[in-house]
Amino acid sequence: MIKKSKRFQKIKSQILEQSYELREGIELLKTIANARFSETAEVHMNLAIDPKYNDQQLRASVLLPRGTGKFVKIAVITNSSQLELAKSAGADLVGSDEILDTITNNNFLDFSYLITTPDFVPKIAKLGKILGPRGLMPSPKTGTVTNDLADTIKNFKNGKIEYRADKTGIVHIGFGKVNFSTEDLLFNLLAIKDSINKNKPSGVKGKYWKSCYICSTMSPSINIDVSTFI
Repeated sequence: MIKKSKRFQKIKSQILEQSYELREGIELLKTIANARFSETAEVHMNLAIDPKYNDQQLRASVLLPRGTGKFVKIAVITNSSQLELAKSAGADLVGSDEILDTITNNNFLDFSYLITTPDFVPKIAKLGKILGPRGLMPSPKTGTVTNDLADTIKNFKNGKIEYRADKTGIVHIGFGKVNFSTEDLLFNLLAIKDSINKNKPSGVKGKYWKSCYICSTMSPSINIDVSTFI
């Protein structure tokens, strides 16, 4: 059993054994986060889904209205006619087959998101074993396979994120930094909630939300009253 630090135990003592209303939980999170760096605010949502079934898988994207607070590095693979457009839209790494070769030969994965146009999907599909485990495989479901490169790049730069349920049906998402205002964190979290409800898998029957917890990078978790969240 891992022994928790005195700091962790002191913080945990401030969290009551109860579920908190959403705003109240965020305010408590901001109070207890005291690391010497800007911690990420995280939400962990347990859904009544079993991703081993195709009609219960959840993978989508959402634009956080107040951003992520993180630097986002965008790589774009497209044809020569759209390279300049991608650069002018703010992509950090732009190319065609040469980027594919670098990923294949060097396992180059120094980017946050990989965006591509539909014509490159067959080539990128061959890199599934490299990109898939890191969550970097472009997909129409998350908007990273698109003909609208300019808007897609800008959206991801401005706070659009991808998410997916893990094999146990839990979705883990960073929804900003703890030094964001309560209102900004609340706006981001509500956007996530709306997106998860909008993308509810067709195979889900009955109750969808099981539990929801928020925490910071270094803090214990805070139980959120799901009835105030769904």
